[in-house]
Amino acid sequence: MSKLTFIFVHGLSGWGSYDAAYRLMPYWGMRGGDLMAWLRGQGFDCHAASVAPTGSAWDRACELYAQISGSRVDYGEAHSAKYRHGRFGRDFSDCPLIPKWDDTVRLVLLGHSFGGATVRLLSELMAHGDGEEKEAGADSPLFLGGMGSRIHSVVALASPMNGTTAYDMFSDPAFDPASVKVPRWSKGLARLMSLGTKPKRDYAGFDMHVDNALAMNARIATLPHVYYFSVPCSFTHREKDGTHRPDRGMEPLFMMRSIQIGAYKGKSAGGVSLDESWRENDGLVNTVSATAPSGAPAVPLNEGNVTPGVWNVFPTLRGDHMWPQGGLVHKHDIRDFYLKLLRLIDGLPPLPI
Repeated sequence: MSKLTFIFVHGLSGWGSYDAAYRLMPYWGMRGGDLMAWLRGQGFDCHAASVAPTGSAWDRACELYAQISGSRVDYGEAHSAKYRHGRFGRDFSDCPLIPKWDDTVRLVLLGHSFGGATVRLLSELMAHGDGEEKEAGADSPLFLGGMGSRIHSVVALASPMNGTTAYDMFSDPAFDPASVKVPRWSKGLARLMSLGTKPKRDYAGFDMHVDNALAMNARIATLPHVYYFSVPCSFTHREKDGTHRPDRGMEPLFMMRSIQIGAYKGKSAGGVSLDESWRENDGLVNTVSATAPSGAPAVPLNEGNVTPGVWNVFPTLRGDHMWPQGGLVHKHDIRDFYLKLLRLIDGLPPLPI
């Protein structure tokens, strides 16, 4: 039996164990069955969090902390005033995600897609707190920091750690996504994904623009006593003209956006060059963005010598953006992948703080 506690955090428009949708179709496992239940049967203490489907990384991190700690969601006085929303949310005192919360509990935080930003920001707040909230008189332990010792590992699965051009291409006047030839049927499915730009700043779509993702990276430290892993995905191939096209078997929901990402190159609003290296993608996230956060140390994964305090990058997984969930139209058996991943993490030596 593992002594670690594994917390899985869904991506944009996702759901977790607090949501009724999870009982109908678990986000982790999809039509293949509940991955959490299966992993618990293998001796791992696994839990699926439920955070705001389209909320900002900050709001989602606050919600995740409240679920883990069994407390009321506190978005912070300074943050709530800045973005003009209520300071407090749901109270999880009587329904914590895990039964025990103290310094003896070592967390492994796993985030799929935008869940990666959520768990990375949570790790930063747990370790260092937040200066603005401290100045505003914060009393939530999350904003005071000093809990970095409770984090064992952070895992980002197909995560847009440096943003995704699925958003930036819509705000680049030099590029017209509608001009890219795509299958007619894919247009209706793409509308379901609602990946256009949004006016709100306290919102997942804002955080996933490249400039804003890089700004977030600048505030998130890579903790020396934590093991970091990233799993980039790719399900496109390069054409003779340099564009990338989806591989056969990509989820239909992603087809249109994948083609557009694969055709785009340009600059972010802040002047970041988004060249041909950003074209390879998994349907939603640029593969290059899912390797490691900008400015953070990273090395290729060596399972025999996993390095703490740096991002250990898995070989690129050949699968689309829903592969880590288990697929929807195209069903994937992901149990062996996660069993090997959790066994790898569980076998790592604990690090002194």
